[in-house]
Amino acid sequence: MARELPPTAGLPLRLTDLWPGRAAFAERVAQWLGVDPLQLECSGTAAMVVALRAMHRLRPQRDEVIVPAWTCPLVALAIHRAGLKPRLCDLTPNHFDMDAAQLGALAGERTLAIVPTHLAGRIADVNLVLDVAHRVGAYVLEDAAQALGAQQDGRSVGLLGDAGFFSLAVGKGLTLFEGGLLLTRDPVLRDAFAVSHDATIRPDARMDWQRALELIGYTLAYRPSLLSLAYGRPLRKALAANDPVAAVGDDFGPDIPLHTVSPWRQAVGSRALKRLPAFLDATRTQALARVARLCRIPGVTVFDDAPRQRGVWPFLLLTLPSEAARDDALRSLWTAGVGVSRLFIHALPDYAYLRGIVPDTPLPNARDFAARSLTISNSLWLDEATFASICTVLERAAGA
Repeated sequence: MARELPPTAGLPLRLTDLWPGRAAFAERVAQWLGVDPLQLECSGTAAMVVALRAMHRLRPQRDEVIVPAWTCPLVALAIHRAGLKPRLCDLTPNHFDMDAAQLGALAGERTLAIVPTHLAGRIADVNLVLDVAHRVGAYVLEDAAQALGAQQDGRSVGLLGDAGFFSLAVGKGLTLFEGGLLLTRDPVLRDAFAVSHDATIRPDARMDWQRALELIGYTLAYRPSLLSLAYGRPLRKALAANDPVAAVGDDFGPDIPLHTVSPWRQAVGSRALKRLPAFLDATRTQALARVARLCRIPGVTVFDDAPRQRGVWPFLLLTLPSEAARDDALRSLWTAGVGVSRLFIHALPDYAYLRGIVPDTPLPNARDFAARSLTISNSLWLDEATFASICTVLERAAGA
């Protein structure tokens, strides 16, 4: 059976993690992060829905949420599910942060929240967003879905803004096979989040069983010897059908599950959490060496930590000098089973299923970033020889 590497570095689970039990999972994560109590939801998307509905109840005259134009499509779906309107901000050239001038122009009296996004474990410029939000009286909701464990100035991300949320989906470090955590230091918002949860989330036995089976499947299949079946074959089938959206899993439907998380899944997560700090240290050590190697390739931009930042490293995010160069690299690497992929295929207006939800506006920087970016897995299974072969392909593509 072919060896297949995952596109991201998820924490492998052990069979002993699956024993029956109960545990106060959110409390244990909060203790590890050194933050106020966290609110557990069934996904990062659900956490965003709960948070936005709570914010809207507190400021009902506001109904717009500003997000980066290149981000997970679930962000737009969550805003829509919360009964609000997404406003798209173009990116800074060759970066995932929002453009400062456009953000200032978009924000106004109808802005409920602005959502800076920590992508690929890298830390967004939240201070820029805070300046704009404070001027117009909007909340700042940090999207830290890909950044559980990341720190700015020695403190967890999610603490600079009014609130933040983490995802526990597959491939984002620790997983419950979906799951999300809401974070705020504001007692008013914390109470509002609890009320919103009670009004939004319902027990669902069918989803409990589905997620339990998926979690068991992850425990068994998340290894190079079996990922060709669980991940590689669907990827190659989608690419053969010229469907890159399905290949990266961006093909979301309008339904967002909103249900509770079973005590057993919380116990599984609590057991795995004990291994997460060491795992994050190991992936960080590996990533820093590989970022240094990639930075030596002319024309390649690799996203790294800024001073006083300590991000997490599920994968490496980089751009090539042109779309043609990026596509040349992907022709060799995407189906080779070496953990090279793309993050989000399009800027948000270019997903067919988001038409009617997001406005179609000129977004040149977001579309350029989508066209030139790719990702490299930071899985500990990606050995030095394979990584060197990836660098060789990137050097050829960037040079061409």
